[in-house]
Amino acid sequence: MHFFYTPDIMLANELPEQEARHCIRVLRLKEGDAIRLTDGKGYFYDAVITLADPKHCKVGIAEIVRETPSWNCNIEIALAPTKNIDRTEWFAEKATEIGINKISFLKCRYSERKDINLPRIEKITVSAMKQSMKATLPELQDMIDFKKVISGDFPGQKFIAHCYPGEKRPLCEAYKPGGDSLILIGPEGDFSEEELSMAMENGFKAISLGESRLRTETAALAACQTIHIVNQLNKR
Repeated sequence: MHFFYTPDIMLANELPEQEARHCIRVLRLKEGDAIRLTDGKGYFYDAVITLADPKHCKVGIAEIVRETPSWNCNIEIALAPTKNIDRTEWFAEKATEIGINKISFLKCRYSERKDINLPRIEKITVSAMKQSMKATLPELQDMIDFKKVISGDFPGQKFIAHCYPGEKRPLCEAYKPGGDSLILIGPEGDFSEEELSMAMENGFKAISLGESRLRTETAALAACQTIHIVNQLNKR
């Protein structure tokens, strides 16, 4: 069954124009055809096309189904965008496929990128959500200062990954299954020592993601997948 993103489906029973164009002109669906929709907020909508118009594709909702997520906690990763933005976009795509609730983009001392194209990244995450047949679209936080993130109110478990020597536990051991988590991933030049100290003073725990020195986007994806694996193993 064809799958479409309709964030405002509860306000108007029609597809957004871009989705409508794809539905009618590209896929050549017609009135009476069954389709599946999602609002990106955790719900699927089984629907039938009632008006096959490429600008105003109307639908009738037959059933609303709440998604049964593959994870039972909130996963948030805040990372400094890479100089090559393709690598950051790759992370956003793959993390959405795996399952993540929020992605924030950090401004750090050694950041090589000061801005991002948030609408483009949102399009990538929407496509990844649809491809993986999920109903949860991650929240995207535009560029935000490191100090603001570490001083913000986050009730869950807080971690910072870094490459400096010293005491730090593997994420798979430091994370307590079932809990909400916020994980900070630094730029290609790592966090500054001052940033690391400030984070730990604000309740963040230092972690490692294995013996290898990972690129920013690889580290962020490894952190996301680690949280999922620990929770899956805990269910057994």
